[in-house]
Amino acid sequence: MMKAYRLLSHCMIIAGIALILALSAHQGLAQDKERAKESADAVLSRLGGLDIERSRGSVDTELAARHNRRGNTYSNLDRLEDAIREYQLSIAADPNQADSIRNLANIYYFQERYDEAIPYLARYIRLQTEITTPLISALQTLGELLRSRQQYEEAIAIDLRTIEVSPDNDSQVHIMGNTYNNAGRIDLAIQIYAKAIEVMPENAFFYRTLGRLYESEAQLAEALAQYRTAAELEPDSRFYQDLVSGLEARLAQ
Repeated sequence: MMKAYRLLSHCMIIAGIALILALSAHQGLAQDKERAKESADAVLSRLGGLDIERSRGSVDTELAARHNRRGNTYSNLDRLEDAIREYQLSIAADPNQADSIRNLANIYYFQERYDEAIPYLARYIRLQTEITTPLISALQTLGELLRSRQQYEEAIAIDLRTIEVSPDNDSQVHIMGNTYNNAGRIDLAIQIYAKAIEVMPENAFFYRTLGRLYESEAQLAEALAQYRTAAELEPDSRFYQDLVSGLEARLAQ
């Protein structure tokens, strides 16, 4: 009887710890979201410094639009060097000519001139005030390039913003998370899945994966909280139930 009582008390303590962790995580979501935005803005500002600012009186939006149209014509004819020149002239006339900036970034990317593509991608993203398909594509591409260059501290800021603006793309979450995990940056993989859970809270597999990451870091109470949520979301899944019971048994030893 005493042994059973101690086991029950131990389980209640574990449950209490998991509840406290879950509540703390929920309360911190808004703060984390704002910090992630500030971090992404800082990265974009640093990467997008093209030194092409002009005084307001010298900006010529009509000339910029004309060069952009010419650039589009050359691009459609696959005369990419001519297109690059026209887009550069467009941006020189108006550093905020977003279409020219995006088009120039795309050409550099497809030519595998990644060092040149990155600042234009960053500048294009900074200019956007609404969530659009081109913005999402630019964020995804920039994050991919930074990860491939192992610039993980910069990449994570962009990746978190990408997840935030494209909340239905679960496949990109696994690509990002696996990249950081395989690179030994489990801390960044944890951030990826935590953000994914924030925007896709009904995805049980995200909780399971986050739990696995916590478990690999010996953060067992945090792992248990994630497994329990996964099991609650999919109560008919024996897989998730086994994760919960198996870790509870380990913690009860």
